[in-house]
Amino acid sequence: MARIRVLVVDDHRIFAESLAAALAAEPDVDVTAAGSGPAALRCLDRAAGEGRRFDVMLVDSDLGGGDGVALVAGVREGRPGLRCVVLAEKDDAPRAALALQAGAWGWVAKDCSLQRLLAVVRGVLRDETHLPPALLTGVLRELTEARKHRTESERLVESLTPREREVLRCMVAGLGRKAVAERLFLSPHTVRTHMQNVLGKLGVHSTLAAVALARRAGVGPAEEPPGAALAGDVVERGGQLA
Repeated sequence: MARIRVLVVDDHRIFAESLAAALAAEPDVDVTAAGSGPAALRCLDRAAGEGRRFDVMLVDSDLGGGDGVALVAGVREGRPGLRCVVLAEKDDAPRAALALQAGAWGWVAKDCSLQRLLAVVRGVLRDETHLPPALLTGVLRELTEARKHRTESERLVESLTPREREVLRCMVAGLGRKAVAERLFLSPHTVRTHMQNVLGKLGVHSTLAAVALARRAGVGPAEEPPGAALAGDVVERGGQLA
């Protein structure tokens, strides 16, 4: 019998342990519980290091005060086989849409029956997406609206020159004007001009708004130059040795 490895992530210990015990009673399910996002990542990494993997992660939408969806987004890269399902206290179409955009395969009420949850667990492993029927219309509306905003954001980013896009990526990376100047070998005055042009072409009035728009358009942060990362590593190790 093929076994399903499930990771339950919830900072409410009694709920997590109760759910894990109920799932473990199934003959084809192995369960591990984690009480936080970092603990979940450690479980995933440990399993990978042992040549194993989890099939499904059930994560509380309000984990740690609301970062359950962020955890889903964080584990998505590098773990294509992991199916994430968000467990929620209530129906919330905007949050459910965000969860799907982050890579979740389902949004399930915490008070659903065990049979329903097992059906979702087995369903996502067949590449099915599961949502409560009452949320379907709202989630579709949210996803359509998000796509509209993304398309507009992509159009605005495409209006930038190659150099302005480089500056925008540095802004997404959280670099200030001086750091951008050093990274791109430009004068601070030139960088200021590029930043002003970026804000003007994107139709925003702050760096924060420009970064949010860039994210919607799929613009990632500028990567750290290899030499800079190496230098930082040497300094850190030197400090440890000292």
